[in-house]
Amino acid sequence: MTTARKGERVAYFNGEIVPESEVKVPFRDRGFKYGDAVFDMTRTFGHKIFKLETHIKRFYDSLQYVDIDPGMSQEEMVAKSKEVLEANLHLLGPDDDFWVGQRVSRGVDLVGGDMWETAGGPNVIIECAPLPLKPRARLYKDGMDVLVPSVRRTPPEALSPRAKSHNYLNLIMADMEAKAQDPEAWAILLDTRGFLTEGIGSNIFTIKDGVIYTPQEQYVLGGISRETAIEMAERIDVPVVTKDIDLFDAMTADEIFLTSTSLCICGVRSFQGRQIGDGSAAGPITKALMNEYVDFVEYDWIGQYLKRLED
Repeated sequence: MTTARKGERVAYFNGEIVPESEVKVPFRDRGFKYGDAVFDMTRTFGHKIFKLETHIKRFYDSLQYVDIDPGMSQEEMVAKSKEVLEANLHLLGPDDDFWVGQRVSRGVDLVGGDMWETAGGPNVIIECAPLPLKPRARLYKDGMDVLVPSVRRTPPEALSPRAKSHNYLNLIMADMEAKAQDPEAWAILLDTRGFLTEGIGSNIFTIKDGVIYTPQEQYVLGGISRETAIEMAERIDVPVVTKDIDLFDAMTADEIFLTSTSLCICGVRSFQGRQIGDGSAAGPITKALMNEYVDFVEYDWIGQYLKRLED
């Protein structure tokens, strides 16, 4: 292990833990050239990693779907992820937390080879990055604004959205369109049938008459935070229905919230420019879910965000 510069994070790269500045993927890597790679991402709460084994299981499902062998068992990936986190924890402030991610590409195209010939096997990276707490803090005070762009989510008959691949251009183009209208907005895409799906790293839930609704999993990446929100709903005895959700459902909802690895649960104040509920940061059921999530992880991540408004 090479010594990192003071204040520099380290990462796992093809068998070694090295300073981030030494993690250099060749420009002929298929993940760079084609998006031919998969990744996963969890976070820490109070410096403790959350549901790592569950994230790694999903990661290996993505790897199996795209037929990439990382050359490591799930248990080895879990152990190395913990090792990388431990090696970086000294860089965190007491109120800061990390994303912890794993990335595997198919490898580097063999120069002079045919389409599927690679040199040296897959590139494997495990990394940490600080959560964007300050830029997103206002969302917990004001609520989120969601827009639906014209770009449709890639349908499962073309490429399954259940695999978390590096090919994010579909979601990025949609988000760019939404942000051209409102730089603070978050995009949620429709599928090719006209039903709501997801955004970049975020799942959507609507609430109507005390029932929570969320899209069917074959049309979205079933986020671990999505699963956790469903678990929290069970804990507070609020029913959850998985079904196709359309624009009418969203526009007539009592509450809407998004889930993501970094945000956990965050309330939506407007959808397509229309006020949701009373337009507050979160409705009563959303607030109850958020508080239950805080209790579940034994860390006040809501306060962690709101504190950044005071900084």
